[in-house]
Amino acid sequence: MAAQLDQITTKEDHDGLVRRLITRWRDDPGATYRSWFLWDERLKNFRSIRRGITQVVGEIERGSFGVAYRGSSLETVVHSVAEQRQIFKGADHAFLWKPKLRIPDIYESPENQRAFGRLLDACSCCDTAEEIIGHIHAIDRLKIKGLGPAVANLLYFLHPTLVPPFNTAIVKGYNALTGANVKLGSWEHFLAMRTGILDLNDRFRDLLSNDLGAIGGLLFDIGSDRYPAPPLDVSGAALASWGQRLEAAREEARTLSKAAQREGENERTHTEIQAWLRDLGLALGYDVWIAANDRSRAFNGSPLGAGCLERLPETIARSKGADSIRLIDVLWLEKAGDHVAAAFEVEHSTSIYSGIVRMLDLALSGSDLHATAGLFLVAPDAREADVRAQLQRPAFSRVADLDISYLPYGELERNREAIARFGSGLKAIKAVSSKLA
Repeated sequence: MAAQLDQITTKEDHDGLVRRLITRWRDDPGATYRSWFLWDERLKNFRSIRRGITQVVGEIERGSFGVAYRGSSLETVVHSVAEQRQIFKGADHAFLWKPKLRIPDIYESPENQRAFGRLLDACSCCDTAEEIIGHIHAIDRLKIKGLGPAVANLLYFLHPTLVPPFNTAIVKGYNALTGANVKLGSWEHFLAMRTGILDLNDRFRDLLSNDLGAIGGLLFDIGSDRYPAPPLDVSGAALASWGQRLEAAREEARTLSKAAQREGENERTHTEIQAWLRDLGLALGYDVWIAANDRSRAFNGSPLGAGCLERLPETIARSKGADSIRLIDVLWLEKAGDHVAAAFEVEHSTSIYSGIVRMLDLALSGSDLHATAGLFLVAPDAREADVRAQLQRPAFSRVADLDISYLPYGELERNREAIARFGSGLKAIKAVSSKLA
């Protein structure tokens, strides 16, 4: 009984240390909780990645997917995942074709490719953990060479409350935090780790989230050596050493935060560009819509959505793709009408994939928008070559029909005041933009 009490006390002590760690981690502006999990763009990307997965499934079913990763719809989706800040960096490595090893074997083997498509399709349609696990077991039984738990990064964007993200750092962090010995490349080990992650998430739910991205970020930061895992043996020496390393991590976080703040003082922000477009649209006499999840963000002491529409016109709100349309960064609408005159997606630093998908949803919403409105990707001047290269991907083959334009930050900054004073309609804003397709 005494030994059992000691064990319980030790577990409680370890949980207390984990709580201390999570609290410190949540307060660190450079840790994944604030830099990625609370990132305004994160939720916007879920729909576009899900739509991309649907496109991959459709191409596999039609037999038009091809035999190469490069240039495929899968590359577009995985590239978009990989750009979801540091936690998913390298997510594309598992899908890159390695000719000497002939992995992952979903390009040269039509049967394996179709099985991969069935997994994505089945997990897109199911709703329960039991169904997802059943589909994972089914793909695991096929023993497709090189196709392992890295696929969980796609499944996470389909079911963020049921499937945690997965990479080497997350596995390393989980092992360090729990004392487990999870191996990479094994679906069996991934499912065991998933069970353990769910248990951890339940125990510390008040500090984490139903969305398993939060605890995935914590494990990533531990596995990346940004934060030290509490010692499993809660002895005096181990505890003192851990406390010193945790304090050092906090001091490093403060230093990095100050440096990032100084560096960012001369850098335009996504919110600032949205505010420019908001003010310009209002000056030109349009009603303005700010993305639903950005309206309350503060800029110059007031909400970004101040003076803008509080709800979309019913015809748009009920249209196909409305959930995606309401997340477009800025819309200009004809005064007191239901026609969108211009749509703007601000692509500050991440992939253009999500913005393009929202543009497509708007253009295909049942109106003649693509023939009558201005569609603009707004990005730093230096990103034009990258944007044009991205639009050459097969996944964006329909973009040519949209008459989409590239609006550089520099042109917007130099000309916005003159356009607001002397401009009318979209003529001036189109004059400082360039066609992309």
